[in-house]
Amino acid sequence: MASPRSRLALFFAVVVAAILVAVAACGKPAPRAAAPSPTPPSAAAASATTPTGGDPATRAAALVKQLSDEQLAGQVLMPYAYGSSATDVSPASAAGNQKLGKVDTPAQMIQKYHLGGLILVGFSADDPTSTNQATTNVDNPKQITALTDGLQKAAGGQAPILIGTDQEYGAVTRIKSGVTLLPSAMALGAGNNPAGTEQGWKVAGDELRAMGLNVDFAPDADVLGTADGGVIGSRSFGSDPKAVGDQVAASVKGLQSAGVAATLKHFPGHGSTPSDSHTDLPVIGRSKADLTKVDLAPFQAGIDAGAQLVMSGHLDVKSIEPGVPASFSHKALVDVLRGEMGFKGVVVSDALNMAPAEKWPAGEAAVRALNAGNDLLLMPPNVGGAYQGLLDGLHNGSLKKDRLVEAATRDLTLRFTLADAGAKPDQNVLASDSHLSVAGGLSAAAVTQLRGQCGAPIQGPVTVSTSPGRDTSKATLEKALRAEGVQVVASGGRVVHLVGYGDGPKDLDPAADVTVGLDTPYVLGSAKSPNIVATYSSTPDSLKALAKVLAGKQKPTGKSPVDVPGLPRTVC
Repeated sequence: MASPRSRLALFFAVVVAAILVAVAACGKPAPRAAAPSPTPPSAAAASATTPTGGDPATRAAALVKQLSDEQLAGQVLMPYAYGSSATDVSPASAAGNQKLGKVDTPAQMIQKYHLGGLILVGFSADDPTSTNQATTNVDNPKQITALTDGLQKAAGGQAPILIGTDQEYGAVTRIKSGVTLLPSAMALGAGNNPAGTEQGWKVAGDELRAMGLNVDFAPDADVLGTADGGVIGSRSFGSDPKAVGDQVAASVKGLQSAGVAATLKHFPGHGSTPSDSHTDLPVIGRSKADLTKVDLAPFQAGIDAGAQLVMSGHLDVKSIEPGVPASFSHKALVDVLRGEMGFKGVVVSDALNMAPAEKWPAGEAAVRALNAGNDLLLMPPNVGGAYQGLLDGLHNGSLKKDRLVEAATRDLTLRFTLADAGAKPDQNVLASDSHLSVAGGLSAAAVTQLRGQCGAPIQGPVTVSTSPGRDTSKATLEKALRAEGVQVVASGGRVVHLVGYGDGPKDLDPAADVTVGLDTPYVLGSAKSPNIVATYSSTPDSLKALAKVLAGKQKPTGKSPVDVPGLPRTVC
């Protein structure tokens, strides 16, 4: 055993050694802790304390109480992002996301800004909305499903984020591959069968939901009132408010029966404006009485059918608040839409990267749009700027917290409602035989004859010609004609001439035996052909139905849903 003196010496040696170790460690960085996992967009929504009892509104109200200002601000934003995957993007897509929100991927954007939703975008040459579609992230069902699954995984939580797109069909169709394609809204208007329309939009909803989308920015509730249809054109069901309202209500019921939220647009009505709100601020000069009778009627029908969203339009409506876009007008969105029309769902702004909204910086536009009565802010041109603008507004008093809470509560109520819709359909529904049959029937019912002997078959060999840029439609019709037993020759036959979106009188062939309109029928009023037919749409089903009519195997039972100067709505 060591002596007391030796034990004391040992004690002092240990103390000195400890001091020396501490001094040596001085100035060295502490071991680095593992980086925390990214916080999901609604931290409370992903936690064990997420409200699970009660109806969606009750759960939303309980959840909102747990959210920080930063989380609340994100709930009302629904931007787009670059990349066809949530987490794996190209350098160019990463650069685009850096410009939008100083992140690389869509998943990081959701997490950094606590987003309440994301819109998937894409465009084609014939798309009137392509001017504000800076990217394409919809390709095919497999890719889209992986993307939406990745976005929801990034968000976390029991309230799914909103993932939407503009699947209107016709000129504005984001997803074109591997899915059932309905004919345009105007084609459905020509068929004039709301029950069939509801069935068609149930098909659309089932397929969107199978790919992980839960919001469709459709149907278009605009009533056409201009000679050429303007930017709306065949996106509208027609020019009669009652008929348009019936189609709108049917579309809403069909979509939402599949668990996909429908969106009425563009409130309070874009159908009588020759200018385009993507680049200008269109003016609507109707009296309030006429606005209510014409433009608002289909919106009311859609609201009465239970539409879960209404999109506010960038439109200067003189009878409501002159000089102020309806998308930024408290009178339009609160006094008229909510007060007079009784809408209780989510008001979503039209894209904030359109010209009328970009007159203000992104942050100021976000605050103005929210104060006007929008609950969800779509496609801000700068996600970080819009997000910071909302936070700054809370701090400087230009945005009241009660307004932000109200908007976020509405958005979360919708998200919980969609979560309660159940499991998404099996992907076998995509372009299934039963779905294709529905679309084919709707396309056939739309074909309209506006001049000539009703349903008379074309005699002799046929030569198909087109206005520029319609080679695919030409080839599809030629194949369909041959399938119906019609001889098709490259030249010298009876000419069937196709015109479509954006075409005018200069695109017509005065020598054609048959002129066919594949979009709005207005240009057909200038056609000299002895036979005039309209399909209002250029889907393969529409062209197959046209072939049957030209072959005399199907009657053209449609009726034009708009007036064409010099032509009847049908000769049948």
